[in-house]
Amino acid sequence: MPQLFSVHPDNPQPRLLKQAVALLAQGGIVAVPTDSSYALACHLDDKAAADALRRLRGVDEKHHLTLLCRDLSELASYARVDNRQYRLLKQATPGPFTFILEATKEVPRRVSHPQRKTIGLRVPDHRTLQELLALHGAPLLATTLIPPGATEPLNDPQEIRDRLRPGLAAVIDAGACPLEPTTVVDLSEGELVIVREGRGELAKLGL
Repeated sequence: MPQLFSVHPDNPQPRLLKQAVALLAQGGIVAVPTDSSYALACHLDDKAAADALRRLRGVDEKHHLTLLCRDLSELASYARVDNRQYRLLKQATPGPFTFILEATKEVPRRVSHPQRKTIGLRVPDHRTLQELLALHGAPLLATTLIPPGATEPLNDPQEIRDRLRPGLAAVIDAGACPLEPTTVVDLSEGELVIVREGRGELAKLGL
């Protein structure tokens, strides 16, 4: 049975988050709350964990995975961003936006898109997740928590725990999430392309 870490949404207990970080370091997959919906997350540099993440989500290597970053400086280490793109990112982060960008060599090739060499990146505006990322000390590889065959993400921590065992190591319960997907913006070809309109307001992008 996956562990359940029930944390305070505004002041998450570091002791519980450190236990979740330890599970991530051991190759575990953890369900984490975000400012859009719950997500499945694992250690970026663990190939077995990334493969398990895809199996649990029911997607192949062509599905864009996302790096959850603490801030823009961390994001810039994993994506090639010019000055214009950086200004756009600054306007919209932290927040419920996922940006598809050209991956740098810091991103393992096995987790970037096989043909395009791109990666999804975002800086979430969620206290618990930000605290988890700080304790982990690096971005987490993630994907929206939508079970195979479903079209909507799960939002109840107990249901997540029950439905995704035995592949899941833990669930961080910080309460219900907004249950609206991120706005996905593709900047990899230079021009701004809205791939999906979601919770992130287009006005933040100047649109």
